[in-house]
Amino acid sequence: MGVLLPTVFALCAATANALATVLQRRATLTVPQAQGFRPGMILDLLRRPLWLAGILTVIVAGVAQAAALATGPLALVQPLFILELPLALLFGSFADRQGLPGRQWAAVAAVVAGLGLAMIAASPEGNRTRVPIDRWVFTLAGCAVVVVLLTAYALRKPPGPARAGCLGLATAICYALTAALMKTSMHILDEEGVGAFFTAWQTYAFAACGVCALLLLEHALQGGPLVASQPALTLGDAAVSLTLGLLLYEEHLRGHWWLVPEAIGVALVVTGVLVLARAESDAGTGTATAPADGKAAGKTPPA
Repeated sequence: MGVLLPTVFALCAATANALATVLQRRATLTVPQAQGFRPGMILDLLRRPLWLAGILTVIVAGVAQAAALATGPLALVQPLFILELPLALLFGSFADRQGLPGRQWAAVAAVVAGLGLAMIAASPEGNRTRVPIDRWVFTLAGCAVVVVLLTAYALRKPPGPARAGCLGLATAICYALTAALMKTSMHILDEEGVGAFFTAWQTYAFAACGVCALLLLEHALQGGPLVASQPALTLGDAAVSLTLGLLLYEEHLRGHWWLVPEAIGVALVVTGVLVLARAESDAGTGTATAPADGKAAGKTPPA
């Protein structure tokens, strides 16, 4: 039961997030495109039932993610969210009543097989409940600087791959940091109770990071093609989370000859993610060229 419970919770969260991505992506294509950083986009989206349904699904995913982080290592839980991309593609194809071509099925298989191989070979261990404050200060400051730099650079660029990729990576860092903070908050809730949970600074920090991630995500979806933003978001979240798990929570991965299957698994995952992102971009399901009347790639997304 050591890894089974967090794995099940993480898979549930990834499935819910994939569904939320499909709903939110369709909703973002029905609002005016933002040339700059526009917080008012959220106000526009609040009037879209699809986006609200996506937010409710995100809440379900958040509960499952919190349960996973409370019972397992960060380095185990967060990489499983890579499955969001193939699941989102599958959900999108079902919604459009279109089947996936053989190449995309092969890419889905590569992601699933590669992730399974990498995680089994790495066998993440460790479930530290406390992180020294000096590590948090260094981590929060470093992540904040990188996110600000990526966002500032992206907003100086016109809609396109560079802008979408930078915003996608900035979103990934915020998501990974949210998960790292949430893990400590869940342990505080479990060990000290509700009162300590609501007085812990980590609780409000992960909420703030989550809001930043949500705002960055909406701009990343409009910032350029998915072939640029989705790999940065999907792979960046896993990579940053893995790093935070090792540095903050002192989690461990197997080394020596296990590095060979780990590398093979990572290569399969990266290849599959790039193929799937390219397929989504070619299908016109998430470009940044959606005009204000809600039409994109010759299609009108549902309201």
